[in-house]
Amino acid sequence: MPSEPANRLNLALTTAALLSQVGREHSTALDRRFAGFGLTTQQAALLLHASREPVSPSKLTEALGTDTAGMTRLLDRLEAKGLIRRQRTATDRRAVLIEVTDEGRALLPRLPVVFGLVNRQLFADFDDNELEQLLTLCQRMRTNLHKASIDS
Repeated sequence: MPSEPANRLNLALTTAALLSQVGREHSTALDRRFAGFGLTTQQAALLLHASREPVSPSKLTEALGTDTAGMTRLLDRLEAKGLIRRQRTATDRRAVLIEVTDEGRALLPRLPVVFGLVNRQLFADFDDNELEQLLTLCQRMRTNLHKASIDS
């Protein structure tokens, strides 16, 4: 008979694998829908974040959970599509702010609809208490990982 620690490890591994699978399937469902707009999910999220006000790439990096190289690629692709532009700031010529172009703004009303549709599918049949509990558990998992990266 397997020991208690072995059962816990097996349960943790199975749960972590399922979390990863759900994340991949969620991303795939979003990417499929955004493909019709010629966008990826990250590109759509960047447009929504940048649409509120001109914003620095470093703030977008934090908001999207990517690194500097990934942000540069995202910005290059969106700029090539004519959906954003980089503007030098008046106070620091090295600094840039990201602005959504008129072409990008034309897409904005359609993007939250896609996020909403896929998230409604993901959380169908969950009640508010279950969603709150899941949110709390996910936040704890993220905190655990952040603590582990600081401790190592």
